[in-house]
Amino acid sequence: MSDLKAILKQIQRLEIRSRRLSNHVFAGEYHSAFKGRGMTFKEVREYFPGDDIRFIDWNVSARFGHPFSKLFEEERSLTLMLLLDMSASTSTGTRQKTKRTLMTEMAAALAFAAMGNNDKVGAILFTNEVELLIPPGKGKGHVLYMLRKILAHEPKGNSTNIEPALKLLQQTMKQTTISFVLSDFAAPNCSKAMKATAVRHDCIAIHLFDQLDFQLPANTLLPLIDPETQQVSWVDTHDTKALAQWQQQFVAYTQRLKDSITAAGWDYLRFRTDHDFVPTLQQFFLNRIKRVNH
Repeated sequence: MSDLKAILKQIQRLEIRSRRLSNHVFAGEYHSAFKGRGMTFKEVREYFPGDDIRFIDWNVSARFGHPFSKLFEEERSLTLMLLLDMSASTSTGTRQKTKRTLMTEMAAALAFAAMGNNDKVGAILFTNEVELLIPPGKGKGHVLYMLRKILAHEPKGNSTNIEPALKLLQQTMKQTTISFVLSDFAAPNCSKAMKATAVRHDCIAIHLFDQLDFQLPANTLLPLIDPETQQVSWVDTHDTKALAQWQQQFVAYTQRLKDSITAAGWDYLRFRTDHDFVPTLQQFFLNRIKRVNH
């Protein structure tokens, strides 16, 4: 019961902050950043010079003796899918919060933004395999249900493999979705699956990392435990070369990851656990709006 009370309190906090973000910070930006993928018929009106002749309604034109054009409007209803990495490495964090806490906060903000736009939202929770599918739905009740399932979920696996989650997305979501994958990407390369997913879906990779991933504390003998394998390695950070090498490895890994993701046709965003995610996410929306309008 105490666990349930704690989860409900977390949901309440997430709702208050996320609703504020979606109403005041992301208002209109989410809507404009992701355009509908379909066009629906609206009405017929008289033909004007410059109208696309492919949209002339020949039946109506013949009936009235002069040309009429079909008008279409963008189909605004979208589906947002959140693919969340629940592996052991996302439970780590050395500053303000863990990667999973940041992931949950971002998932809540995106879900409420979708809700405010009357879009469907669903989720896939994965480790090295898919652990939970929450089919897309609409409304506050569905979003709160989804957050409760995310917060209460106890992962069965420790390691990470994104490919099964991407395959499930392709199998179950036949219409185009806006799909965010939130992970630290401590996983095997899945470029082929990512490229295949991007053919139908609008995909965004959210790379989560902690300060310890790129900067070790100096002047100590530090045990580093891999949370997914439990393997322990020791690093002597009295050695300035070891500190520099640790940073260089992270920079090189991040660049390879970004290049691989963008080459697959995805957007790539990076978020640090002790930084506010809002400015970067808002700037992403603004950049998408510019891209959509050009």
